[in-house]
Amino acid sequence: MYTKDAQKELQSRARAFADEELAPKMQERDEKQHFPIDVLRKGAALGYGGLYTREDLGGSGLGRLDTSVVFEALSMGDVSTTAYITLHNMCSWIIDEYGTEEQRKRYLPSVTSMEKLASYCLTEPGAGSDAAALTTSAVKRGSHYVLNGTKAFISGGGSSDVYLIMARTGGPGPKGVSCFIVEKGFKGLSFGKKETKLGWNSQPTRAVIMEDCEVPVENLLGAEGQGFSIAMKGLNGSRINIGSCSLGAAQASIEAVIERVKARKQFGQPLSDFQNTQMKIADMAISLLSSRLMIRHAATMLDQKHPHGSSYCAMAKVHATDGCFKICDDSLQMHGGYGYLKDYKANVYFRDTRVHRILGGANEVMRLIASGALLSD
Repeated sequence: MYTKDAQKELQSRARAFADEELAPKMQERDEKQHFPIDVLRKGAALGYGGLYTREDLGGSGLGRLDTSVVFEALSMGDVSTTAYITLHNMCSWIIDEYGTEEQRKRYLPSVTSMEKLASYCLTEPGAGSDAAALTTSAVKRGSHYVLNGTKAFISGGGSSDVYLIMARTGGPGPKGVSCFIVEKGFKGLSFGKKETKLGWNSQPTRAVIMEDCEVPVENLLGAEGQGFSIAMKGLNGSRINIGSCSLGAAQASIEAVIERVKARKQFGQPLSDFQNTQMKIADMAISLLSSRLMIRHAATMLDQKHPHGSSYCAMAKVHATDGCFKICDDSLQMHGGYGYLKDYKANVYFRDTRVHRILGGANEVMRLIASGALLSD
């Protein structure tokens, strides 16, 4: 974990990148649904392709707390693009944590540099929150596994080069699931249509389809039956990451609305002079601070490998993504009719943060995880 001064430097560097490379074209990327691979690789040159991956093969070696600071700062410039970076980072960490040395050396240099982009593939059309019920199958045949099934809502689908796919090698339930590294171009791998979404428009989302997809046995990541555990541990960090993106969106929304209410006059005085405006902004700041503290605390629990880390991550995700979405909604409301226009960024933050309450485990499921930990004591 970095010192406070080092964290401030990380934050300052990430905010500068957000201001210079992400924010100026955020609305254009949203409008045109443009995936900015060139910008991603510029970020990777600063270490953003493997923030909590070990340094020997291109990672930055940060802790989860340090990473949260970086993702919050980046998302102030573009939530959607930063959110894809978080998912790519989850993949690079999984390869780093569970891969053999041969797998690490084969994939990590190109993944941490973002020469090759990576996608995480767990969700299926019929197995969303009930991820352990996934039906994608993997049957070992000689030197290959043959995979059949479909993964849904995959960020980077069709554009990424490397896919971490959870497939069933054994019986029903979590213990029958394994994880595979599948590369674009493997026989039997294809992609669905590009989805049209409410937000997160700077990153493509497609189904990932496997029809007798041949995967070399050496691309099994970890042991057979370990895949569900790998997926869940990856998601713990992902929940902190996506919560951090919500923090950045909320911070940017507050900054935008403060600028707006100081400039906008009604009844002969700036909106910032009205007590209702002052109280609303105070409530937004209070909610943001409590969300930030919960996310940072949960990230520290992960860094410390706390036995209840998953519960802390679940609670922090609920609090931050619910609270920060409301901040973005309040910011749009305080912009008045202008907030509804695409000329202003308020509506982009609103749309991009809405999905944070669903992905990485819907917030309803996060409440079950948190309550389960409490009731089992």
